[in-house]
Amino acid sequence: MLPVANRVLLGLAGLVLVAVGGAVLAAGAGLDVPSWWPWSGPSDVLLSDADRARWRSEGWWWPVVIGVLALVLLLALWWLLAQLRRARLAEILVDSGDGEGAVLRGRALEEAMRGEAESMAGVSRAAVALTGRRRTAPGARVLLHLEAHASPEEVLSGLADGVLGNARTSTGLAALPAEARLRASRHRAQRVS
Repeated sequence: MLPVANRVLLGLAGLVLVAVGGAVLAAGAGLDVPSWWPWSGPSDVLLSDADRARWRSEGWWWPVVIGVLALVLLLALWWLLAQLRRARLAEILVDSGDGEGAVLRGRALEEAMRGEAESMAGVSRAAVALTGRRRTAPGARVLLHLEAHASPEEVLSGLADGVLGNARTSTGLAALPAEARLRASRHRAQRVS
């Protein structure tokens, strides 16, 4: 849905900018513009001195201007962050053997992989996110929080052979490339006596 919203918003903004810019350019060049248009010739200004100073003495003017500009800035930052966020894979096409195929929800597979990863020895918490496209080979990003006594080598081999192997087998995928990040869980230092 985000790409559709991007195209619609960018298209509307482009149309508004082209229309207003073209009309101002036409008025500035001395061409005929509609009678309702506020600028009718090259000597007209966008804002007169009276228009610019009209609201300055009002107590509500500057808080409203600053509030609207802050809201526009926050919306622009939200939109930028939404563009940079990596999209999660919503569903995976699974070959069911009948020629039709089946659709597996991405969140369901993520939850199954997360549960299996958390059940491994030495893993306190896990997070899994599927990436890629629906019709091509998906990938996985796995974040594992290791306990103090965990062996990273054993955890990685369990992840590759167990969790990722079971996910490949259950979905019928030929490959499931994964990026695994291991982090040590915070724990208190143990005293040796």
